[in-house]
Amino acid sequence: MANAQQRLTKEERGDETANATMGFLEHLDELRRRIIRSCAALGVGMLASFLFVDRIADFVLAPTLRMLPPGATLIMTRPGEGFSFYLDLALIGGVVLAAPYVTFQAWRFISPGLYARERRLIVPFILLTTLGTIAGALFSHYLLFPAMMTFFRGFDSPRMRFMPRVEDTFELYKNMMIGMVAVFQIPTLVFFLARMQLVTARFLWRHTQYAIFISFVVAALLTPSPDPWNQTVVALPMIALYVLSIGIAWVVAPTGPGRKPAPPTERASQHLKLVFAATVIDHALRRRDRPAREFPRPL
Repeated sequence: MANAQQRLTKEERGDETANATMGFLEHLDELRRRIIRSCAALGVGMLASFLFVDRIADFVLAPTLRMLPPGATLIMTRPGEGFSFYLDLALIGGVVLAAPYVTFQAWRFISPGLYARERRLIVPFILLTTLGTIAGALFSHYLLFPAMMTFFRGFDSPRMRFMPRVEDTFELYKNMMIGMVAVFQIPTLVFFLARMQLVTARFLWRHTQYAIFISFVVAALLTPSPDPWNQTVVALPMIALYVLSIGIAWVVAPTGPGRKPAPPTERASQHLKLVFAATVIDHALRRRDRPAREFPRPL
């Protein structure tokens, strides 16, 4: 056991020394290489996505096309609107395809400056981030966005035909997906905050009512429609993720399940109380031991 700890200490010191020997310009040169490789991977991903851009467009626009009234279709009102739409689709496809390689390049850049115990956190980070991204995208595509388009379709009438623009529809689709992907990263955020002892399961549980209130406020900001059903559809997953995060914080607590470490401010307050009590007791003892002549006589 002692040999393993000594070997780990040597490894951490070796990594720290190797990282310290790199100068500022060498760090910039390393960052430049990683960025160039990431951009090249993104370009390759975009070219590959262009080959299947029609299938990607059918997948993205499927929820909207199903909600359109009979005989209605999406429209374009600007000359470059269709080209911008396909370019955005290729960019999103390129980001998805190049994401593993870009993540690897980012890891290769920051790993020399991390200790061995810190490098072990990269595995749960990638897993939780990937699962949150996929879950948020699927939730937005199959549930939230179709519900919103159903609400907007309800205003279709002989006086006003529901024929949305391609640019507006895709902008709404993209914003909703980005918002849901960010919301589904709550467990990842709580995981690292709990590992760093910045939050605890007990702290999160005590503030559940505030989390519910904030969830409905964020849902009202994310959904462009005032329909309470759509806002509830957005708020419920946020509340469920918050409850899941409480369990994650309880499991990954560094001091073990069910044990809550005292916050630094609480520990400092306890130390100050002890110091103050010891000072008062010491002062009282000294006052008692002083001779009677040192005290002023009453008039």
